[in-house]
Amino acid sequence: MPDLMHFAFIDESGTVGIPGGTHFLVVAILSTGKPREIELPIRHAMKKYGTSLSRGEIKAANFEEKAIARLLTEIAKEDVSIFVTIVDQSLIVKPPTVMEEIYRCAVSKSVYKLVERYPRVNICLDRRYTNERQRYELETRIRESIQDLPQKVVMIQQENSISRKELQAVDAVSWVFFQKYERDNPSFYELISSKIIAEEMIQERDWTK
Repeated sequence: MPDLMHFAFIDESGTVGIPGGTHFLVVAILSTGKPREIELPIRHAMKKYGTSLSRGEIKAANFEEKAIARLLTEIAKEDVSIFVTIVDQSLIVKPPTVMEEIYRCAVSKSVYKLVERYPRVNICLDRRYTNERQRYELETRIRESIQDLPQKVVMIQQENSISRKELQAVDAVSWVFFQKYERDNPSFYELISSKIIAEEMIQERDWTK
Protein backbone atom coordinates (compact mmCIF):
# COMPACT_ATOMS: atom_id res chain seq x y z
CA MET A 1 0.00 0.00 0.00
CA PRO A 2 1.55 3.36 -1.01
CA ASP A 3 2.26 6.04 1.56
CA LEU A 4 -0.57 8.46 2.12
CA MET A 5 -0.34 11.93 0.62
CA HIS A 6 1.19 14.52 2.92
CA PHE A 7 0.41 18.24 2.86
CA ALA A 8 2.83 21.14 3.24
CA PHE A 9 2.40 24.89 3.43
CA ILE A 10 5.14 27.44 2.75
CA ASP A 11 5.61 31.09 3.68
CA GLU A 12 8.50 33.48 4.22
CA SER A 13 9.48 36.31 6.55
CA GLY A 14 11.89 39.11 5.79
CA THR A 15 12.74 40.91 2.58
CA VAL A 16 14.82 39.62 -0.31
CA GLY A 17 18.13 41.36 -0.84
CA ILE A 18 19.99 44.16 0.92
CA PRO A 19 20.92 47.03 1.43
CA GLY A 20 17.79 48.49 2.95
CA GLY A 21 16.21 45.11 3.65
CA THR A 22 16.33 42.60 6.47
CA HIS A 23 19.54 40.80 7.39
CA PHE A 24 17.76 37.44 7.33
CA LEU A 25 15.27 35.83 4.97
CA VAL A 26 13.30 32.94 6.44
CA VAL A 27 11.42 30.30 4.44
CA ALA A 28 9.34 27.93 6.54
CA ILE A 29 7.34 24.79 5.76
CA LEU A 30 4.61 23.47 8.02
CA SER A 31 3.59 19.96 7.03
CA THR A 32 0.96 17.50 8.20
CA GLY A 33 -0.94 14.41 7.16
CA LYS A 34 -4.22 16.18 7.94
CA PRO A 35 -4.52 19.85 6.91
CA ARG A 36 -7.43 20.34 9.29
CA GLU A 37 -5.01 19.92 12.19
CA ILE A 38 -3.39 23.26 11.33
CA GLU A 39 -6.53 24.90 9.98
CA LEU A 40 -8.44 24.54 13.26
CA PRO A 41 -6.02 26.60 15.42
CA ILE A 42 -6.43 29.47 12.94
CA ARG A 43 -10.21 29.12 13.01
CA HIS A 44 -10.15 29.23 16.80
CA ALA A 45 -8.01 32.38 16.74
CA MET A 46 -10.26 33.95 14.11
CA LYS A 47 -13.30 33.26 16.24
CA LYS A 48 -11.67 34.94 19.24
CA TYR A 49 -9.95 37.87 17.52
CA GLY A 50 -11.60 38.10 14.11
CA THR A 51 -13.35 41.41 14.70
CA SER A 52 -10.00 43.12 15.32
CA LEU A 53 -8.30 41.84 12.16
CA SER A 54 -8.09 44.61 9.58
CA ARG A 55 -7.29 42.31 6.64
CA GLY A 56 -9.58 39.45 7.55
CA GLU A 57 -6.64 37.13 8.14
CA ILE A 58 -4.09 36.46 10.84
CA LYS A 59 -0.66 37.96 10.19
CA ALA A 60 1.73 37.27 13.03
CA ALA A 61 3.60 40.56 12.57
CA ASN A 62 0.37 42.49 13.28
CA PHE A 63 -1.11 40.17 15.89
CA GLU A 64 -0.96 40.33 19.70
CA GLU A 65 2.07 38.41 20.98
CA LYS A 66 -0.01 36.70 23.67
CA ALA A 67 -2.44 35.50 20.99
CA ILE A 68 0.41 34.32 18.75
CA ALA A 69 1.90 32.34 21.65
CA ARG A 70 -1.47 30.68 22.20
CA LEU A 71 -1.78 29.89 18.50
CA LEU A 72 1.72 28.39 18.30
CA THR A 73 1.09 26.27 21.39
CA GLU A 74 -2.06 24.89 19.79
CA ILE A 75 -0.25 24.13 16.50
CA ALA A 76 2.56 22.36 18.37
CA LYS A 77 0.05 19.97 19.95
CA GLU A 78 -0.75 18.54 16.52
CA ASP A 79 1.15 15.97 14.46
CA VAL A 80 3.09 18.49 12.37
CA SER A 81 6.63 18.87 11.05
CA ILE A 82 8.61 22.06 10.43
CA PHE A 83 11.35 22.60 7.85
CA VAL A 84 13.13 25.95 7.70
CA THR A 85 15.85 27.58 5.64
CA ILE A 86 17.38 30.87 6.76
CA VAL A 87 19.53 33.04 4.50
CA ASP A 88 22.02 35.36 6.19
CA GLN A 89 21.87 38.14 3.63
CA SER A 90 24.25 40.37 5.58
CA LEU A 91 27.12 38.17 4.37
CA ILE A 92 26.32 38.55 0.66
CA VAL A 93 29.19 40.28 -1.14
CA LYS A 94 28.25 39.33 -4.69
CA PRO A 95 24.45 39.17 -5.07
CA PRO A 96 22.74 37.21 -7.87
CA THR A 97 21.74 39.02 -11.04
CA VAL A 98 18.10 38.33 -10.17
CA MET A 99 17.55 38.94 -6.47
CA GLU A 100 14.58 36.56 -6.34
CA GLU A 101 17.10 33.75 -6.78
CA ILE A 102 17.80 34.10 -3.05
CA TYR A 103 14.16 33.33 -2.26
CA ARG A 104 13.95 30.50 -4.80
CA CYS A 105 17.10 28.91 -3.40
CA ALA A 106 15.74 29.00 0.16
CA VAL A 107 12.40 27.52 -0.91
CA SER A 108 14.10 24.77 -2.90
CA LYS A 109 16.36 23.75 -0.02
CA SER A 110 13.43 23.51 2.37
CA VAL A 111 11.35 21.53 -0.14
CA TYR A 112 14.24 19.11 -0.70
CA LYS A 113 14.31 18.27 3.01
CA LEU A 114 10.52 17.93 2.99
CA VAL A 115 10.39 15.55 0.02
CA GLU A 116 13.26 13.47 1.42
CA ARG A 117 11.01 12.73 4.38
CA TYR A 118 7.61 12.78 2.67
CA PRO A 119 7.98 11.74 -1.01
CA ARG A 120 4.23 12.01 -1.66
CA VAL A 121 3.28 15.57 -0.88
CA ASN A 122 0.92 18.32 -1.94
CA ILE A 123 2.71 21.66 -1.53
CA CYS A 124 0.89 24.97 -1.19
CA LEU A 125 2.94 28.15 -1.25
CA ASP A 126 1.71 31.58 -0.25
CA ARG A 127 1.29 33.36 -3.59
CA ARG A 128 4.26 35.70 -3.65
CA TYR A 129 3.97 36.58 -7.34
CA THR A 130 1.08 38.02 -9.33
CA ASN A 131 3.08 37.45 -12.50
CA GLU A 132 2.43 34.03 -14.03
CA ARG A 133 5.95 33.81 -15.45
CA GLN A 134 7.48 34.28 -11.99
CA ARG A 135 5.19 31.61 -10.54
CA TYR A 136 6.30 29.23 -13.31
CA GLU A 137 9.99 30.02 -12.67
CA LEU A 138 9.57 29.28 -8.96
CA GLU A 139 7.89 25.93 -9.58
CA THR A 140 10.52 25.01 -12.17
CA ARG A 141 13.31 25.82 -9.70
CA ILE A 142 11.67 23.65 -7.05
CA ARG A 143 11.20 20.70 -9.38
CA GLU A 144 14.79 20.92 -10.63
CA SER A 145 16.06 20.83 -7.06
CA ILE A 146 14.31 17.53 -6.23
CA GLN A 147 15.06 15.70 -9.49
CA ASP A 148 17.46 13.28 -7.83
CA LEU A 149 14.96 12.14 -5.17
CA PRO A 150 13.41 8.77 -6.12
CA GLN A 151 9.76 7.66 -6.23
CA LYS A 152 8.29 11.04 -5.48
CA VAL A 153 4.87 12.46 -6.22
CA VAL A 154 4.94 16.21 -5.69
CA MET A 155 2.08 18.57 -6.47
CA ILE A 156 2.64 22.33 -6.25
CA GLN A 157 0.15 25.15 -6.03
CA GLN A 158 0.44 28.85 -5.19
CA GLU A 159 -2.54 30.33 -3.38
CA ASN A 160 -3.67 33.40 -1.45
CA SER A 161 -3.32 33.19 2.32
CA ILE A 162 -6.76 34.71 2.85
CA SER A 163 -8.34 31.66 1.23
CA ARG A 164 -6.04 29.06 2.84
CA LYS A 165 -5.93 29.27 6.62
CA GLU A 166 -3.06 26.78 6.71
CA LEU A 167 -0.92 29.48 5.08
CA GLN A 168 -1.78 31.79 7.96
CA ALA A 169 -0.49 29.10 10.33
CA VAL A 170 2.84 28.81 8.54
CA ASP A 171 3.07 32.62 8.49
CA ALA A 172 3.17 32.42 12.29
CA VAL A 173 5.88 29.75 12.10
CA SER A 174 8.09 31.77 9.74
CA TRP A 175 7.60 34.80 11.99
CA VAL A 176 8.95 32.78 14.93
CA PHE A 177 12.24 32.13 13.14
CA PHE A 178 12.44 35.75 12.01
CA GLN A 179 12.10 36.79 15.65
CA LYS A 180 14.87 34.39 16.60
CA TYR A 181 17.39 35.49 13.98
CA GLU A 182 16.51 39.08 13.03
CA ARG A 183 15.28 40.25 16.45
CA ASP A 184 17.42 37.96 18.63
CA ASN A 185 14.25 36.85 20.42
CA PRO A 186 14.04 33.04 20.83
CA SER A 187 11.10 33.01 23.27
CA PHE A 188 8.50 31.98 20.68
CA TYR A 189 10.91 29.48 19.11
CA GLU A 190 10.77 27.36 22.24
CA LEU A 191 7.02 26.86 21.75
CA ILE A 192 7.51 24.94 18.47
CA SER A 193 11.09 23.65 18.69
CA SER A 194 9.96 20.06 19.29
CA LYS A 195 8.36 19.99 15.82
CA ILE A 196 11.43 21.11 13.88
CA ILE A 197 12.81 18.46 11.50
CA ALA A 198 15.29 20.64 9.60
CA GLU A 199 16.69 24.11 10.27
CA GLU A 200 19.39 25.13 7.80
CA MET A 201 21.33 28.38 7.58
CA ILE A 202 22.70 29.58 4.22
CA GLN A 203 25.80 31.76 4.64
CA GLU A 204 26.82 32.27 1.03
CA ARG A 205 28.96 35.27 0.13
CA ASP A 206 29.04 34.82 -3.64
CA TRP A 207 25.67 34.23 -5.38
CA THR A 208 27.05 34.72 -8.90
CA LYS A 209 28.56 31.22 -9.13
